[in-house]
Amino acid sequence: MTKTEETLIKTQDVLVRILVLAPQEVAPWHYHRAITDNMFCLSGSLEIQLQDPEQTLSLQPGQRCEVPPGRVHRVVNPTEQETRYLLVQGVGNYDFNVVDPD
Repeated sequence: MTKTEETLIKTQDVLVRILVLAPQEVAPWHYHRAITDNMFCLSGSLEIQLQDPEQTLSLQPGQRCEVPPGRVHRVVNPTEQETRYLLVQGVGNYDFNVVDPD
């Protein structure tokens, strides 16, 4: 999914990472059963695309969003430069369930 990743905290219930998306990189559609994603844009521009209902959140440095458990989403770098973001996931067991886009 990402060009680089740095894990800051990893426990049984919490995962905190800094992720870097390459220009135009797109993570697959997915959801988490128990955890909430909290995304904080550090540099560049970040889009969080959500389903049910369809929604796109655009984040600039210093902005954040929260995606609750069960909500299908993907993370997109819509620009021609790298994007860095802080991802805080918890509280609960981590899972990454890919969803077929069709």
